[in-house]
Amino acid sequence: MKIRKFYGKLLENITIESAGAEGNCIARWEGKVVFVKNAVPGDVCDLKVIGKKKKFLLGEIVKLHASGPGRIEPFCEHFGSCGGCKWQQMEYADQLAFKTQQVKDAFDRIGKVEYDEVPLALGSANTKRYRNKMEYTYSHSRWLTREQLAETEFIEESGLGFHVPKRYDKIVHIEKCHLQDDYANQIRNWCYAYAKEQDISFYDARKQEGMLRNLMLRNTKDGAWMVLQTFRYNQPEVIEPMMEGLRKNFPNIKSLLFSVNEKVNDSLYDLNIELHNGEPYLTEVLHDLTFKIRPKSFFQTNPKQAELLYSTALQFADLSGDENVYDLYCGTGTISLFLAKACKQVVGIESVPQAIEDASENAEVNSIGNCTFVVGDMKDELNDAFTDKHGKPNVIVTDPPRAGMHGDVVQQILKLAPEKVVYVSCNPATQARDLDLMREGYEVAKIQPVDMFPHTHHVENVVLLRRKD
Repeated sequence: MKIRKFYGKLLENITIESAGAEGNCIARWEGKVVFVKNAVPGDVCDLKVIGKKKKFLLGEIVKLHASGPGRIEPFCEHFGSCGGCKWQQMEYADQLAFKTQQVKDAFDRIGKVEYDEVPLALGSANTKRYRNKMEYTYSHSRWLTREQLAETEFIEESGLGFHVPKRYDKIVHIEKCHLQDDYANQIRNWCYAYAKEQDISFYDARKQEGMLRNLMLRNTKDGAWMVLQTFRYNQPEVIEPMMEGLRKNFPNIKSLLFSVNEKVNDSLYDLNIELHNGEPYLTEVLHDLTFKIRPKSFFQTNPKQAELLYSTALQFADLSGDENVYDLYCGTGTISLFLAKACKQVVGIESVPQAIEDASENAEVNSIGNCTFVVGDMKDELNDAFTDKHGKPNVIVTDPPRAGMHGDVVQQILKLAPEKVVYVSCNPATQARDLDLMREGYEVAKIQPVDMFPHTHHVENVVLLRRKD
């Protein structure tokens, strides 16, 4: 069936049934699944079809007849445009319930593994201003809603904000974001106003020209800030006054940096970062551990929930002090350092050299001497020679990216046969797939989802696997 048969079609008095993938909700019409954005289970509404895939339709609400029991008023003026916080219209208790169900569904439908229960996801103490890092993009091409187009006589073309979903060249200009402390809004809005006042050009992603490209803001729990401003051209006469303006106007910036990016992509990892003022890093404390966070460092963006996540992993590991622990995909060593005080040795493996440098430095800062960090591709590094050198693990902790573990890594874990595997995942679907591959050697002993990102569909999940005798 072609999209023109359905596009724009009005589906009347449709009841939203449940939460679905990617922050959408699910409805049904004439036997077809319809994914609906900005909906809540229990809503009764009229939908307009805005897309069609092979097995489902895409719809948007054009009239709400009755609200579902969990519907609330979104708190952000940019809700529905910027693509983030897709569950703002949903009570937080319901968000946790749906995230928990997401884990259950993955384990039942994909992993098909046996388990006793999936406890309710551990909620975040802060559901606003919980992030410690945000990245914004300057663009000469601002996204305007239908209402803005209808009401605005003079249309401002430039913007500083977030990419429109699936559009690399359009930016939703952000006036106020609720994800980070309000100091971030003050810094970002100052940068935008300064650029307009000084007539500094904004980046054009199509033509690959324009002076201002990106703005990264990081902060610590005690109120120290890092600002990294990325420019397209190395023009000191533009860069220096803007950086000085930031320094003078925002005394809480303890690490003020800039970079020049002449590439097509926005990646920071191959750029030189220049320090304009302050220190080249921030210092954060999780429990009793201190971490240096540099502009290229990976660090959990919800630090209070990170403490809960790592404590859950440590609890599941249940270390006695004599264990040799492997920490796979260790990143900057946060989990490794949490484990180190409770075991004999931790060996961390990570493919990103900068992350391993950070991990080694963080171990030194905390005077932890029983951690060894190795850089390399996991599927190539974790082999018999590695085990001969570092000893056979009693416990493996693994925290892979969203794609999950490579099949070779799964097979090597099965070969090593540690007593316990603690699997931390940001994607329950790939986690469930990997657990299915491990069923011959391991059984699921405990599960605990943790909500790191309120108002989104994302959920972290920690699983304890015990070796079968």
